[in-house]
Amino acid sequence: MIYVDTSVVLAYLLGEEEGPGEGFWSQSLVGSRLLQVESWNRLHARSIADSHGALLEGLLSEIAMIELNKDVIARASEPFPAPVRTLDALHLASAEVLRSHGVTVSIATYDLQMKRCAEALGLRIAALDV
Repeated sequence: MIYVDTSVVLAYLLGEEEGPGEGFWSQSLVGSRLLQVESWNRLHARSIADSHGALLEGLLSEIAMIELNKDVIARASEPFPAPVRTLDALHLASAEVLRSHGVTVSIATYDLQMKRCAEALGLRIAALDV
C-alpha cells in the first residue's frame, strides 16, 4: 500500500513538472484526513477551488482515508529520527500506525525532509513515475 503525501496530490492537480505518472493513481493508495484538509486548503489559498475542486474530489475518492485518531496523534507526539514539520509528523505517524497493524506501507512524497525521515524510519519510498 502507498501512503500519499499532500505534495503528490498538489503536484498532480497543479500540473507541476515533477507530478506523478497516470499509472500512479491505479495503485493501492491510502492517506489520512490530513491529506484532504491540506489539499483543499491549498486550493482555496490559490483561489482555484472552483476550477480544480472536482479533480481533487475525484483523486480523493480513489484514496482510502484513515482518521487522525488517538494512535496517530500519540505517535506524532513522539520523537522522530530526523527533523520534520508538524503536518509531516502526522503523515508519517499515520503511515507508521498502518505499519504497526501489519500493513506494508511505502511513502509517496516530493518533500525531501519527509522523505529523509521516512527512510530513517525504515519506510520505503514509492516510485512516482509509474
